[in-house]
This record gives sequence, structure tokens and C-alpha cells, in this order.
Amino acid sequence: MMFLYCVPSAPKVPLIYQAYSKHSDSITVEFGVVSGATSYIIRAENEDGFFSESLVDTSPGTVVGLLPYTQFTLSVMSVNTGGRSQPSLPVNARTVLVAPDLLSSSPSSDTIVIEWDPVDHAVLYSLVMTMVGSDMRVRLNTTQTNVTFTDLQPGTTYSIEGNAWDPDGNQGDDITIYQITRPPVPGPVQVLLTLSRSIELSVYWQTVRGANEYIAVSSMGQNCSSSLDAYCIISPLSCSQNHTITVTAENEAGPSDPSAPQDLLTFPCPPELVWIEEPTTGNCSVSWSEVQWVDYYIAYVKRDDGLETNCNTTGTTCYFQCICGYTYLLTVFAYNLAGSSPPGQTVNYTTIPCCPEDLSVSLISTETLEISWSPVRGAELYETIAADGSEWIHCNDTAPVCALSDLTCDSLYSVVVRPCSETQGCNNTCSAHTRRTAPCAPVILNVTQVNSSIVEVFWMASNAEANYTVIAMGLTDTLTCSSSSTSCYISVSCGSTYEVSAYATTTAGQSLPSYSIPLETGPCCPETLSVEQVTQSMTNITWSTAIGAQSYVTSLTSPRGHARCHTMDTHCLLGCITCGTSYNVSLEAFSITGHKSECSYHGFSASACCPSSMRLYRMDNSTLRVYWRSSPGLYNYTADLYGTRSNYTCSATHGANGCDISKILCGEVYTVMVAPLTQEGSKVTYCPRKLYSVSCSGNTVGMGVYSN
Repeated sequence: MMFLYCVPSAPKVPLIYQAYSKHSDSITVEFGVVSGATSYIIRAENEDGFFSESLVDTSPGTVVGLLPYTQFTLSVMSVNTGGRSQPSLPVNARTVLVAPDLLSSSPSSDTIVIEWDPVDHAVLYSLVMTMVGSDMRVRLNTTQTNVTFTDLQPGTTYSIEGNAWDPDGNQGDDITIYQITRPPVPGPVQVLLTLSRSIELSVYWQTVRGANEYIAVSSMGQNCSSSLDAYCIISPLSCSQNHTITVTAENEAGPSDPSAPQDLLTFPCPPELVWIEEPTTGNCSVSWSEVQWVDYYIAYVKRDDGLETNCNTTGTTCYFQCICGYTYLLTVFAYNLAGSSPPGQTVNYTTIPCCPEDLSVSLISTETLEISWSPVRGAELYETIAADGSEWIHCNDTAPVCALSDLTCDSLYSVVVRPCSETQGCNNTCSAHTRRTAPCAPVILNVTQVNSSIVEVFWMASNAEANYTVIAMGLTDTLTCSSSSTSCYISVSCGSTYEVSAYATTTAGQSLPSYSIPLETGPCCPETLSVEQVTQSMTNITWSTAIGAQSYVTSLTSPRGHARCHTMDTHCLLGCITCGTSYNVSLEAFSITGHKSECSYHGFSASACCPSSMRLYRMDNSTLRVYWRSSPGLYNYTADLYGTRSNYTCSATHGANGCDISKILCGEVYTVMVAPLTQEGSKVTYCPRKLYSVSCSGNTVGMGVYSN
């Protein structure tokens, strides 16, 4: 048996109508379809050896993967189960040019620049710009490789479509890019200083279209930015800065032009250096270093008694009256349109203590001057100096009284009291007061009997101008004679025993009497003698009356000096003793004829010196520490605080220089006295006192004011 099979034949050869390129990597071929063909093969080849076959279902068919602007030979074959037909008659076609690689930028808010590299074989380029969201279009052709579009809308996105044309007038591939213009300049800018925990600079502006971020830049190198809010804050600020602020808006294209600059000046810095001078007494000046960006300065002056004043100036110096004995606190503030500087350096200046105005110089004995005055403000110590041209004597004491003893008789002394303080020293401008001591006592040389009823008394005297009186004292009568010479006559009763003496008188006072003639046995020593310390540098010595004694010389002697007093009284005020010193006490009793008896007594120890530099310090737990500068030696001290509501006492032993008082009541003004204890344990009462104010806030103690 034989089977017969029907084998299909290959399809017919198709006919190409046309071939063209719309993309630089492909050519589209239109051909006639062949009956019985199930698919078609498009063959593409060129002279460079390129060969490809692409299977398509029907016409038209496209060959891809080709090179741009290249000549290709194309043919079509039909395909079915019987195979493929012969290639059709070939046709030639060229791929179009590639699209230019467009690069865009926006150098300003109304400009877009398009640039590209030249496309091979291109003779012309076409660009179409369209504002996104509108129908506005701009078309242009150019042979250049860059184009600038101007007069555009700021902050607006544009689409740019471009292609190249070959010499045959064929349009190449299309390319579309998008470019936004830079944003416009931000609207009116406002700058303000704001107060929070620190001084800040707030910058405000109006938002603009197309901006993603805003940056505020200061000429001082600081900046701030914001993407959501229409403000930002530059912080922290320093004093004395002049900020120039500009704001720019930014997007993907870049920043806008800066806004119009806005200037803002910060508050000034306080002066770095402040100093006080007193070119002439009572006239002070405060000066300070210059500060930038300042319109004027105000110097505030506060006196320690609460009086305040101020000085407004555009310079760097102010003048004010500074009264002696006060402490002044000064602070200088700088001002400009932004306000006041922070508080700066506070300086204090204490003027020299005032000179006493009611000083009194009294002759309390023939060779002792007592100087007294009212306490002056700011004085912690008084230095009294007396000079007669050949010697000078000085006395330092905290009390406003001083006795200068053992002076030269019939001498004119110039006495000056200089108040002193620790900070300013002593006031050397105080005027002097003059006082002459009593005349020197004459010395009887002899008594000559002229006749039975007349005697002539001769004496020697060193006084410049004086009248002399001779006294002859008998058991029943007293006789006198006077003369400005060196002798005089006295009518005496015969058979009497007289004690003859003489004394001098001047306008300054009366001298001590001379020694008497004839000689008599020496007088008795006083049975009792007591020494009482009156002030730190003065003692009062008293003794009982001595039989036969007319005058006395009391002496306190020590290796550190001595003090003497010559008097007819049974008491004597001795000055210029040294505190904390042991003295030998002696007394010389003189009879009317000049007989002398030397008497010795128990030694006398001057009390320890009053402490100096007394201070109060506020401690923890309502405790005050009283501090002072004590004298050398292991002395015991007691510190007393007297207030209106309570009194306090603390003690220090073995030379300590401070003690603590606990549970002190604040809000009180206390009178404070620190005094040494005598060997018997009693408290010295003449040490100076000071007032201190203890406040209930802070940890400071108010300034002490001297209190008598």
C-alpha cells in the first residue's frame, strides 16, 4: 500500500513599499503581505558588515538595534511551514540622528540656559520650551549648541523638547527635559532683636514661588535657614555687633539674588576697664575704655551712705564730687539704639579720711598738751604729731584724744592730727594748730641777806619773755616779790625760817615753782599709788598726799620707751605709752627746798593693744565670724555684739584672731567691739566700736561705720 503526502510550498516574495526611520536605532519597513505567509523576516545589512534579521508578524515591521545616522540595505522574506521565500528587492534607508544630550541650568530667576554637545552630521537643532501647566510655548531653530531663554517666570518649571536635523532635512530623535528657574528675591525682610534665655536675632520675610528653602546670612558670619516657616533665628548674639542681614531663596536651580540688606545693631558691651582718679582733693573722675557701637555712656555713682548720682556722656570720662571719708561704688553702662549693655565691672574708691574741724589743744600741765577732737568719718587711726623745730613727738591712737607729755617748756609747738585709714593712708592736708607750753621753771641760785630785814633772791631762767614771782613761806606768813629780771628783794621777818621758791609766768601759763632754799629734808613718799589705763596710749596715775612734798615727778619706764609727768597734784595724766608693754612705776617727791625722794612701786602692765582691721564674715547656719588683727603675744580677747533685740559674746584665747557667734539674728544692726582682757580677766572698755548691718538675704555683712 502506498501513502501520498502533500508538502506545502514556500510563500511568495513580498514587495517593499517604503522604508523609513523615526528613531535613531530603528528602521520601519512597510511591505505587501503575502497569502499563505505566517510571518516575515526583515533583513538589514550595510557595507561595514552589519547583518541582522528580525522576525515580524505583519507589515509594517521594525528593525531595532541599529546605529544612528547609518545607511542600511533592507529586504523582506515571507515565512510559512514550507520555509522562507527569496528576499524581496532591496531598498536603502538611513537611521535618523540621535537626540542632543540637553543640559539645563538657571543662572537667574528669569533665565534658563540649554547646552549640549554637537551631534554628528547634524546641521540644525530645534527646541520647544513650554511652561508646565500652561499653553505658553517658545520654538526656535539654531545651528549653535547652546540657547538662553530669557524673560521667564521666577520659580517656574519649564519643559524643553529638542532634536537634531540631518542634511537631508530629516528630524532626529526627540528628548524632553524639565528645568525650574531660580526663585525670586524674598519679599520685604524685617529683623528684630528678641529676648528669651539669651538675646536672639529674628529674621522675617515673605515667601516666594518656587522656593524650597530660605537662608538668612549675617555679615558677622552667622546664618540661619528655614524650609517651612517664613522666619528663622540667629543665635547666640554677642554685644557690640553690627549685623547686615540678607535673605536668599533656594530651589534645585540655585539661590535667588539676595534681598535688600537690613542692618541691626546689638546692645553694646560693657567697658572692659574702669578706673577712678582723684586729681585734686574732693574732685574725682571715673574713666573707662572705649566700646564700639556706643551712642552714650551713663556712669552710676553710689556712696556708702546711700546717696546716688549719675553722669551721662558720649566720652569716656565723668567727673563727680568725692567727699572725704566716704566709699564710692561705680558702674558704667554703655547704650545704643538696641539698649543697654550688661552690668560691667564695679569698682570702689574710698576717699581719704576728713581732717578734724573742732580740734582743741589744751595745756593740762606745764609740759603736757592734751589734743581732742570729734571722730571723723572713715578714720581708723589718728596720728598726732607735735614739733617745735628741734624735736617732734607723735602719738597713734584709735580714740579722738591724745596727750603729749614730757614736752619742752616755753616752746611753741605745731600740732597736727592726721586721720588714717588702711586703704588711703593718712591725710597729709590737715592744718596745724600752734600752742606754747608753760614757761620753764626758774632755778634759784642763792639767797643773799642784804640786811636784817631784806634778802635778795637770785635765780637763773631760760624763758624768752616772762615775769618771775618769788614766794617765801614761813610758819605764819607768806612773802612775795616779782621781777622780769633775775633777782628781787623781799622784806623778811627776822628769826623766821622760810622756804623760798620762784615761778615764771607768761601768756601761755605758769611754770612749776623752782626748788626752795634753804634745803629741807626730803618729803615722804606717798603711801599709796595706783595706775589706771584711760586709753590705749594714756594712763592716769594717782597717789596719796606726801608730807613735806611740794611737787612730784611720776615715771613709767620700759625698754620700749618712757613717760614722765612733773606736777604738784597727786595725780597725773601720762600719754604716749605703748600698749601691751610692762612698765616700771616710780615717783620722785620734791620738797619745797628741792630735796628729792625717790619712790618705787609695783610694775604696771599696759593692756594688750586694741585689735585692728576688725571684720565680720557671714558663715553657714546663721553664724557670724568676727575677725581682727591682734597684737603679738598670747592675749585673750572677747568680742561683743550689741543689738536692739539681742546681744552676743564670743571669746578667743592665746592670741587667736577670731571667734564665731552662732544663731545670730539677721535684719539687725549690731555694735561690735573686740577688746583684750587684762591679766585679772577684766575687759578693756576703751577699744573702738563699729556698726555692722546683718541682712537676711545674700551672704554679705554691711559696711562697718565707726562708732565712739
